[in-house]
Amino acid sequence: MTGSLLEVVTLDARDAVAAEEGGADRVEVIADASTGGRTPEAATVAAIAKECALPQMVLLRPAARPGGDHTVTPSELADLTSRARELAAAGAAGFVFGFLTDDGTVDLAATEALIGAVAPLPWTFHRAVDHAADVQAAWRAVRLLPNLATVRTAGAATGVEDGLPVLRARADAGDGPLIMAGGGLERRHVPVLRGYGIHAFHVGGAVRTSWSDPVETRLVRRWRELLDG
Repeated sequence: MTGSLLEVVTLDARDAVAAEEGGADRVEVIADASTGGRTPEAATVAAIAKECALPQMVLLRPAARPGGDHTVTPSELADLTSRARELAAAGAAGFVFGFLTDDGTVDLAATEALIGAVAPLPWTFHRAVDHAADVQAAWRAVRLLPNLATVRTAGAATGVEDGLPVLRARADAGDGPLIMAGGGLERRHVPVLRGYGIHAFHVGGAVRTSWSDPVETRLVRRWRELLDG
């Protein structure tokens, strides 16, 4: 891997191959991008593994429901635990998850249950951290959990542009190596974030014309060249 890590959102093997050809370091595999992403099928992960050598970080997130975008019920958690085992067997190199309670604090019970289910594989706490009632408290709750590889964050629920002060504060607090910047990330943000000591970046819509279109190798390569520059 090069000095900065580039993760690309993929929906299928075609996306993953384009990401690999463009110079991505790993992919995040999701389904249903229109709702912000849900858990993909094990068959999708297996198909990607046959065509692409990049590590797959696979999203574990229940189906969309009103008012519950970052929460999980006991039955949903049981289903995600079962699916995580299937996805690991299909070729997942790690997972992406993270939940909040109804009052906006980190749901440690649910998160730790999935950490145990996917161990020893690494995992990313996703942007639920940006939607916490107290973002600093959420970071304190998450940062020392076992096998945590990265925290995907924009610093704010509204995106990187508004979250730059938080990202800088977290980097100054020593969390730069954990941060994977993503969520409204634009090319102009990269030099600023690297100046903070952040070197992992997550892109989705920025490497495709629309979510109805596939990942484009040329667009991934532009990000690769930016990060290598």
